[in-house]
Amino acid sequence: MTIERNILRILDDVKDPEIPVLSIAEMGILRGVDVEGDQILVRITPTYSGCPAMHAIRDEIRETLNKHGYSNVEIREDFSEAWTTDWFTDEAREKLNTYGIAPPQRLEKSIKSLEERTIPCPFCGSENTHLTSEFGSTSCKALFYCKDCEQPFEHFKCH
Repeated sequence: MTIERNILRILDDVKDPEIPVLSIAEMGILRGVDVEGDQILVRITPTYSGCPAMHAIRDEIRETLNKHGYSNVEIREDFSEAWTTDWFTDEAREKLNTYGIAPPQRLEKSIKSLEERTIPCPFCGSENTHLTSEFGSTSCKALFYCKDCEQPFEHFKCH
């Protein structure tokens, strides 16, 4: 196994602090790892400008790599492409749903406003849901309510 692959495997343990069931790799935040000698460069892309979780993610990357003997670590934000929820893996979408957060739709399916979209309930699968607030516990999530199972739930908005 190459050093880069080993580091990517190690970093799969770094979770998003706001959604602890997802790794930064599953969310597409981890963009790559480059190794030159003992210098490790980890490239990450924030989910949105000013995302408060990025500080915790950087700290967790550094701490995780240090635990595995990698101490010469540079973490760089990569803005070559804007982060998109389309970078979520299918496994990440399923994990979100199981966790009780409706996963984002693919961008080509999300042209409509939040009020116009049908967001299935992650608890019962019903499409009889409605938007209660465009902002949930974080600005990247919206609050919905299922009229069938009467459960409130969050939906990870598309970017």
